[in-house]
Amino acid sequence: MAFDFNLVSPPATHDIRPEKLDFRYTPLEDFAHTLRGCLSKVFTKRGVVEKMVRDIEDAGSLYSLMNDKQLDTEVDDIRIKLYTKGIKLELVCASFALIREFSDRVLGMRHYQTQIRGGLVMLQGQVAEMETGEGKTLTATLPAITMALAGVPVHIITVNDYLTSRDAESMRSLFQALNVKTGCIVHGLTPIERRRAYDCDVTYVTNKEIVFDYLRDRLTLADRIDPALLQMEYLHSKKQRSGQVLLRGLHFGIVDEADSILIDESRTPLIISGSNGGDEEKQFLQEAMDLAKILIEKDDFVLDLASRRLQLTSQGKQRVEREVESLGPLWKGMVRRESTVQQALTALYLFHLDEQYLLRDGKIQIIDEFTGRVMEDRSWEQGLHQLIELKEGCELTKRRETLAKISYQKFFRRYLRISGMTGTAREVAGEFWSVYQLPTVKVAPHRKLIRKQLPSRVFTNLEEKWQAVVERVTELHQLGRPVLVGTLTVSASEHLSNLVRKKGLEHQVLNAKQDAAEAEVISKAGNIGVITIATNMAGRGTDIILGKGVSFLGGLHVISTECHEAARIDRQLAGRCGRQGDPGSHEAILSLEDFLLEGNRGGIFVQLLKKIGSSSILGQRLCKLAILYAQKSIEKQHGNMRKELFRQAQNQGDLLSFSGSTE
Repeated sequence: MAFDFNLVSPPATHDIRPEKLDFRYTPLEDFAHTLRGCLSKVFTKRGVVEKMVRDIEDAGSLYSLMNDKQLDTEVDDIRIKLYTKGIKLELVCASFALIREFSDRVLGMRHYQTQIRGGLVMLQGQVAEMETGEGKTLTATLPAITMALAGVPVHIITVNDYLTSRDAESMRSLFQALNVKTGCIVHGLTPIERRRAYDCDVTYVTNKEIVFDYLRDRLTLADRIDPALLQMEYLHSKKQRSGQVLLRGLHFGIVDEADSILIDESRTPLIISGSNGGDEEKQFLQEAMDLAKILIEKDDFVLDLASRRLQLTSQGKQRVEREVESLGPLWKGMVRRESTVQQALTALYLFHLDEQYLLRDGKIQIIDEFTGRVMEDRSWEQGLHQLIELKEGCELTKRRETLAKISYQKFFRRYLRISGMTGTAREVAGEFWSVYQLPTVKVAPHRKLIRKQLPSRVFTNLEEKWQAVVERVTELHQLGRPVLVGTLTVSASEHLSNLVRKKGLEHQVLNAKQDAAEAEVISKAGNIGVITIATNMAGRGTDIILGKGVSFLGGLHVISTECHEAARIDRQLAGRCGRQGDPGSHEAILSLEDFLLEGNRGGIFVQLLKKIGSSSILGQRLCKLAILYAQKSIEKQHGNMRKELFRQAQNQGDLLSFSGSTE
């Protein structure tokens, strides 16, 4: 597949707000699209990329001889050519070389050839799979600034406020040197501040913030989204809506941690809600919770921990109907009655403190299962949030009514050009292509990886596992090696912290309760003798720099204490060590009672292994096979769920639903 950098971008205004119209393939087109994706892997012209890398190196040699004033003149010249002639191959080479030279002079960081290749991949509208620690933040500046010089608004989309602020601040001087305006959007900004940030050439923003801002714009515009209608308002209205919207369209997006945002989180709808319900509603939810507590599992409801689903039985529905006969009018409707009791059961049995949520200042705070961080000012819908508040004895907030919603799948398909970068893409490359038309390109690392993968160990129960983890941490600490221990939940991290503390070992904990101190904790994790206990995703996107003498000791050692439902996330944790050619090692210490094997996931085979034990060589092999099988099964299940969600959205034919009606 030849490289084609030509991109005709409409004007960036609040009136026009260009975005790609949603599209749907016929069965024949879908087959052709899938075939094209397969052939693209075979016929990708890597020689074109390598020639461009050489041309960028040659141009860079010339720019390195120029003084600052001469470089400024070159930037002005390239800007004019990109703006008037478009994003041509030779102009891309010149732009990349200039950005690289400025970065060297301003930041003291000169893009490696690996980063140049990654930048070319993203500018083409593809996902660059780059090893952890390869410097994706700096890599993104190459396509971002090139597009900005051409007059195309750029959104660099990251997974949380910390990374958004950090990346924008760390690269700000480079953008300023090239006269490219940058904005940064984090939670808590006013509409005026948001609009000002989106008006910049390059805007750093989290995935959730940009989607919610997009939804707010659509609510502002209601059903009158035609540019001509908005322009008519200049003549006939004193208050034009185009002056109230935030975004100037969806031109070019660079998605950091693309697998997390575009794949893992695609099952979660983004919803804007309004407050609803009064005292009568609160009483209704309390009655539902009281009723749920007396229902009996297997008789009145069935619980499937493997798929996190709960369903009332026929007997349970009849019992609920009998129990509510003397209650208020809100209990008369069958659908409302059964769905609310089912939500109450869900709050009781599928949502747990320090796993899916935590308590902070007397309020329920949702923990993002993909990042391990708190999602401030977010709430579950359909009364679930209020039911969990009742469960934990918190003050009840008002129930939320859906005003607008959209999925990540639908939103990101609307960019005129979208690209991404991540360290773990190969397992979901097919989904990137089928849903987002995004090819995936593997970019070779700057230095050869020397990370050591040690054999996994599987124990029969949790107690044996945690004992083994503490012993291993103690052993490594005595050698002086820094250790990072990954846990799946906040509660697991705190349990392990207590065990390590009893051993008299100083350590630091990083989970959703310490998110504000994340940078400080991670900055120390590579020093001699430091023990860090963290939820698996905490600190993602932040390099762990090895302290003096640590390389000689073998580098950072990472211990996984539980397998995630997606093997990619296990690889992300392992990737915290051995970056950029540094030494490091990783091992997994697991048990047959881990969450991955709960319920029906493990099946009869796992129950048998628990009885016969896992100490023998054969027992270890069988345990590892059981874990691998469970993980693959769940990955397939989640993949099917994402496909079904996407299929349903396609069948609806419309993007948003406002107050029960489509736009």
